Amino acid sequence: MAETSQIDERIKDISPLRRALIRPELGGIVGTVAVFTLFLLFALDSGMFNAQGIMNWSTVSAQFMIIAVGACLLMIAGEFDLSVGSMIGFAGMMIAVFGVVLAWPMWLAIIVTFAICVTLGALNGWIVVRTGLPSFIVTLAFLFILRGFTIYIPQTVENKTIIGGIRDAAEGDWLARIFGGKIGQPIFQWLGDTGVIAVFERGSRAGQPVVDGVPMLIVWAIALIIFGHVLLTRTRFGNWIFAAGGDADAARNSGVPVNRVKILMFMFTAFCATVLAVCQVMEFGSAGADRGLLKEFEAIIAVVIGGALLTGGYGSVIGAALGALIFGVVQQGLFFAGVESSLFRVFLGVILLFAVILNTYIRRIITGER
Repeated sequence: MAETSQIDERIKDISPLRRALIRPELGGIVGTVAVFTLFLLFALDSGMFNAQGIMNWSTVSAQFMIIAVGACLLMIAGEFDLSVGSMIGFAGMMIAVFGVVLAWPMWLAIIVTFAICVTLGALNGWIVVRTGLPSFIVTLAFLFILRGFTIYIPQTVENKTIIGGIRDAAEGDWLARIFGGKIGQPIFQWLGDTGVIAVFERGSRAGQPVVDGVPMLIVWAIALIIFGHVLLTRTRFGNWIFAAGGDADAARNSGVPVNRVKILMFMFTAFCATVLAVCQVMEFGSAGADRGLLKEFEAIIAVVIGGALLTGGYGSVIGAALGALIFGVVQQGLFFAGVESSLFRVFLGVILLFAVILNTYIRRIITGER
């Protein structure tokens, strides 16, 4: 007797187009295409798309990408961290205090700073899961606590809110190079020698390419994006993140360690903030008490542009990275296009609103939600 195959009525076939339309990256992809098209039309001859211009907006975008990866995973897990910006300023100041004021080896200052900040992230998560308080309130409190310490500590030890000398203290340090160095210098020198990219024609740098390497900031951004994407889409822990943010009670009943997942995501968000802080202090050679202001909101906006839901359980690291790319391109593109820089946030608000409406509208059409 021939076997008859039975179709499970609970399984619904989804066409490739339909599957593509419900991807969370849709808004980010459309926004990225729109932004690049806009600046290709109005800023093509401004230098925005030569080697130096590309490096400028890539570096700015990388800053947003680093914190957006952590914010994305945490938001998918159903939580927020409003202390990210203050964590950036606090971490940078701790490195300055340890490495410059106390004269510790820079590698030790960086490692201790990471340990402190990740522990604070764990504390954030522990308070949220133990008390049941909204993470919005808990991390808002830490926003003020960390910012207060960031201002108080340098004033106490140095009577000022900016501590310099970090570049000198980090000279020759192996770990500092991982955050503040560049890679690919021989390749860029070759590109300069062959005329592919411009070189300096005068002064002590004559013959050197105007872009002499890829900053480690960009390398860190790419590495974190790859790590976050693989973690979220290719591992069991990634499924736990979605489950924790989608329906925490159902996830617990299914054996998902929801509390542990959320705490680890708070720790990872703090880790990403510290990565950006270390890269910044190595680049600027100083730590300032005002570093990181409003970064928490910029990270959340990038994630929302990338298609994540504020309610959790839905999102994409690639989408968040595209949202961050939009940030950097718009911020630098307005300068290249000769547009008043104060309009940056106007453009950003329009893009945010458009991306959210597009994502919501398409998802409702495809899924039948109301």
